[in-house]
Amino acid sequence: MKNKQLVLNLLVFAEKVQKGAVQSELIEEAVALGFRKIEVRREYFKDLASERADIKKLAEEYELELFYSVPDEVFVDGNVNPKLGDYLSEAKQMNIKHIKWNIGDFAHFKGDVTELKSLTEQGIAINIENDQTQTSGTISAIDTFMRAVKEAGVNIGYVYDLGNWRFVGENEKEAAEQLGKYVRYIHVKDVTYQDNKPQAAGLDHGEIDWRDILTLLPKDAPIAIEYPTTEKQEILEAKALLEEE
Repeated sequence: MKNKQLVLNLLVFAEKVQKGAVQSELIEEAVALGFRKIEVRREYFKDLASERADIKKLAEEYELELFYSVPDEVFVDGNVNPKLGDYLSEAKQMNIKHIKWNIGDFAHFKGDVTELKSLTEQGIAINIENDQTQTSGTISAIDTFMRAVKEAGVNIGYVYDLGNWRFVGENEKEAAEQLGKYVRYIHVKDVTYQDNKPQAAGLDHGEIDWRDILTLLPKDAPIAIEYPTTEKQEILEAKALLEEE
């Protein structure tokens, strides 16, 4: 079965970003590699105000489906993060249809999760991800938050990040089994170890049986290649592997 839902997360071009590349250039590269679903990263903007018009133009020109990775938290200091509405506005200005945040410290949230409902009614699909922190990257943290929003009728989904479980000392298969029902989007990376510390790696270049994990997750969910690479061939290798599944 060829997966028609492949996404390229611009994290793959981390080295080029460090050398000064802007995301509009990287989107052009992604398109040249055969991707029409691309995840833009907020921390990669050098001048958000000037770059977002270029990204919107490319989205229209190539008929792209864009995702937005925002490294901020839904809950900050016991309240809903007041910046979330601004991030949604940015997404709209770039024709982005999906946005991703981290949960943050939901355990100390003082309000009601229905406060999030208005954010979900702006035409952009909202997801949260298991990050590499004990606060919002564990099975328990994800399950607790997702149960709360589902019970409250708040339309927020979950991004299952395959490699991040090793960074918080949890098992990716157990996570897939327990959290699979919430998954709307998948990030894939493999993991290897250096001095007993996990390091992101390309698919089939680490210790994770990623094929087995994907059988436990929704078959229709978009899958993003999300780890730093230095060669286009590494991206094409991952693309080919995922298209075989």
